[in-house]
Amino acid sequence: MAMMANKFDGDLLSKLDSLRVISNFAVGYDNVDVGAATGRGIVVTNTPGVLTDATADLAFGLLLTAARRIAEGDRLVREGKFTGWTPMTMLGNDVSGKTLGVIGAGRIGAAVAKRAEGFRMKILYFSRRKNDEIEKLGGVFLELHELLKESDFVSLSVPLNKETEGLIGKREIGVMKRNAILINTSRGEVVDEETLVTALKERRIAGAGLDVYKNEPRVNHRLVKLENVVLSPHLGSATFNTRAKMAEMAALNAISVFRNERPPAIVNPEALGVSFRPV
Repeated sequence: MAMMANKFDGDLLSKLDSLRVISNFAVGYDNVDVGAATGRGIVVTNTPGVLTDATADLAFGLLLTAARRIAEGDRLVREGKFTGWTPMTMLGNDVSGKTLGVIGAGRIGAAVAKRAEGFRMKILYFSRRKNDEIEKLGGVFLELHELLKESDFVSLSVPLNKETEGLIGKREIGVMKRNAILINTSRGEVVDEETLVTALKERRIAGAGLDVYKNEPRVNHRLVKLENVVLSPHLGSATFNTRAKMAEMAALNAISVFRNERPPAIVNPEALGVSFRPV
């Protein structure tokens, strides 16, 4: 039973003589060298679906919090600096009627788009393939840089792999609107963190809402010092019901392997046809 912080590379896998299954307690499985596992007949499983709504809720919560400066306002009140209402106090960005760009149109990306519909937002999306569910909401597919140019808010819902690592870098942030806000609930490595910090510090973009970081659990000290970024400690799936469902699915995945059954959520079904090869 693996957490995302547990890294299973080829070298480690070669030393785990009797390992038959890695049941990841997460939807993402970038912590596992799936190719190496498959070659050794080790089944890799994950927990998709059950955390979709919880993660989409958090993404939209970060969006609202960053746009309306809610966390910043909370700090101001707690520090005794609230001196009363004035016309220009803590002005933030509108959300209703603005444009949301969703990068990654899987289950979570589509769920974020559904929430945007309730705010009468124009929905743009970029993904490896078209998404009928998002297009039924009026969503429009655009290439990445066009989406970034047009969006007031950008939400990242992509898995971490060779294609997405560093997906949002200097060039990408450079074409975003100055009033744009970036939301990341996927993986920290998807964003060039140093470039983002500089852009936020220089107000090249208006703000960010981050639930994930490049070197978790360590958070870039420069990020912590910025007021225009909302930071949450990887809470995407952190609801009582969701974590219980994830635990149940992870357990059933592992149990299925030992019963010689196909797991409910298998990442590498081809491993089922590979004879187990201990060293």
